[in-house]
Amino acid sequence: MVLHEAFFFVMPLTPATIESIKMLMLRVGLVEMDLQEQFVLGSGSGGQKINKTASAVRLMHLPSGLTVKVQRSRSREDNRWLARRLLAEKMLEAVHGEKSRRQQEQEKIRRQKRRRSRRQQARMLDDKAKQSAKKAVRREKYFDD
Repeated sequence: MVLHEAFFFVMPLTPATIESIKMLMLRVGLVEMDLQEQFVLGSGSGGQKINKTASAVRLMHLPSGLTVKVQRSRSREDNRWLARRLLAEKMLEAVHGEKSRRQQEQEKIRRQKRRRSRRQQARMLDDKAKQSAKKAVRREKYFDD
């Protein structure tokens, strides 16, 4: 399974962030010796600079066969650490059944976009009508004075 991460706003990686990624890797049991790292040409928006330089990172965990590709930044070093974090999150998801932050955000958006049932929609519209009636009464009192 190959996972692509490309278009995110990137904060500069601080030593504290790198340390937290290392701790996450330890928690999951990711060892540098089990990782195969390749630097590949980027793709997508960003123009000639992205398409000509090998700043995208493809990271493969040899024992599990899990592969991720990261191209969030123009910096190869940033992409290396971001790929490790993404791979560790994927391993947590697969091995421990924990949901990653990214997956939780996707589920939240899915819940927000979900259509309401007819009963929920009718109740919501009824509540809106009641609120509108309250405001109309207030408006009448305000303008009568």
